This record gives sequence, structure tokens and C-alpha cells, in this order.
Amino acid sequence: MSENTDPTLTDQWLAQLQTSGYRLTQPLRVIVDILVNSPRALGPVELYDLGRKEYPRLGLVTVYRTLDKLEELGLVQRVHQIGGCHMYLRATQGHEHLLLCTRCGQVCYFKGDDLSALFNATAEASGFVIQEHWLQLYGLCANCQS
Repeated sequence: MSENTDPTLTDQWLAQLQTSGYRLTQPLRVIVDILVNSPRALGPVELYDLGRKEYPRLGLVTVYRTLDKLEELGLVQRVHQIGGCHMYLRATQGHEHLLLCTRCGQVCYFKGDDLSALFNATAEASGFVIQEHWLQLYGLCANCQS
């Protein structure tokens, strides 16, 4: 495990995976640990490269399958970028939103303000019943501004 680990969240993810039928293998544990503790969004190949440092026999197919399952369970989410949704990070919890650095990929989670007035006006104007939302803000982190 990395030095900034969150063993509680890692254990929760592993328990959810096990409950959904996954065997708790070392490759799975490595992937979960990296994702739980990453300060930025990661692409599958980057996750694979990081994982091989801890478990050299990690397979790229295992990374993709694990990402699919983690997304299905709502534990990770894809990051929307101009080129598509090719990066993953820990899913927001509760009413959190994301700040993403467009240069280095650093992620900051922040609590959302009450957006109900905007949603109500949008729903009324469009005729939609809004069921959920996801807010991502993009810019440059403090390190990338210099």
C-alpha cells in the first residue's frame, strides 16, 4: 500500500467487490489501493503501469475488468474530457463535485452548494424531471499555474 492510504475506504471497496462475487486477489487489492489513494484521475494504462510496480504480473485485462466493475458499483467514475472519458477517479460521495487540473490531472473534491433554484428553473423551462447531476470544473491547479 502507498504511504497515503485510506485503509477504511480500501476495505469498503474490497468488501463491496467481494459481495458482488469478486475474489479478493492481490492484483485487485493493488488496483483498488491505487485508485482509492490517487490525488488525480488515472487512465487504464497509467493505472496498469503503477500497479505493475507493486505487482509485476498485473494484467491490463484485469485493470479494465476491475474498472468496469468498480464503475458498475458506483465506486469510480469516468472523468469527462475533450478527448472522451478515458480517465477514472474515486466517485464523489454525497453532494461532492470535482475540480480537475487540465494540465496534471490533479483532482480536488468539494461540497456542492444548493443548486436547487437552477435545477428548478431548468426543469420548468425544459419539461425535464431532473433526477441527478454531476458537476466538474476545469482549470489549472496552483502548481501548474507557475
